[in-house]
Amino acid sequence: MSKAINRRTQQKNEKVVPDSSAMLPGVIVKALSGYYYVQPQDDRSPSSTVQCRARGVFKKKGLTPLVGDEVFYVLTENGEGTVTELLPRSTELIRPPVANVDLAVLVFSVVEPSLNLQLLDKFLVHIEHAGIKPLLVLSKQDFASNEQSSELQMEASASLEAVKRIYGKLGYEIYSTSSIEHEGIAALHERLKGHVAVFAGQSGVGKSSLLNALVPGLSLETNEISNKLGRGKHTTRHVELIDIGGGYVADTPGFSQLDFTELCISDLSYGFVEMRELSPDCKFRGCTHVQEPGCAVLDALQSGHVESSRHEHYLAFLTELKEQKRRY
Repeated sequence: MSKAINRRTQQKNEKVVPDSSAMLPGVIVKALSGYYYVQPQDDRSPSSTVQCRARGVFKKKGLTPLVGDEVFYVLTENGEGTVTELLPRSTELIRPPVANVDLAVLVFSVVEPSLNLQLLDKFLVHIEHAGIKPLLVLSKQDFASNEQSSELQMEASASLEAVKRIYGKLGYEIYSTSSIEHEGIAALHERLKGHVAVFAGQSGVGKSSLLNALVPGLSLETNEISNKLGRGKHTTRHVELIDIGGGYVADTPGFSQLDFTELCISDLSYGFVEMRELSPDCKFRGCTHVQEPGCAVLDALQSGHVESSRHEHYLAFLTELKEQKRRY
């Protein structure tokens, strides 16, 4: 996720308590036009959400409430509320702006649009850097059925096999789903319980359709793929936490690009789990895994224990990162 970083708060925000007996706990589930919509901790029904403003003291301290923040708020006379305190965050993403996420659901379709492993690796680098557990969800698996054209069926089947072979070996959890046939939805729903998850992926892969399948009656806006452009029309305009029954998920705005402006070279190699594990065995400290002698990663690449596509993507990202650093 673009400019996704983990900012683990080291100290609690100073508490501003106008009336301790009136302070109520809750979670910000939506931020829109200067308002924060807080879900009370003891009532997760949609009708219980309280429209709040934030105390001016946050702005003075350089703090901005985020969707996902655990907060204390007080009710005001007009039936709205005021956020009075932000609790410490476990994680914070800059883009999309959301706090306390502990699962990242990376949704990629097996066909239409075609699976892009380089883009998948780019998302994984940012998620690993953010310190969030990734789940790989392959949507539109119904295209792998015999009812589809032979060309689409072959592409979908090859995409499924490639992801399971490359990323399953690395220990990533993989879920195959079909929103149309409702396949894999129950297993994914069970996995998300007890977590705050962010849904991410390129436009057109079916994130909104997947959320609609997870939460019957949600009816998020979706758009068909544009055959001319080969991508979906962006339909999600703001970050919002959706209660799926036992957990929250955030449907986030689509991403037009991902960059590495917040990362350094060591962060990049850390984002590749196999390189992270092999780096301590490299001959030279700070090895970039490009051409150094005694590089454990290059040795593993030569022996086939590191996937060639992953190393190729790493080299492409390394070039992109160096070019960005020169520009800035």
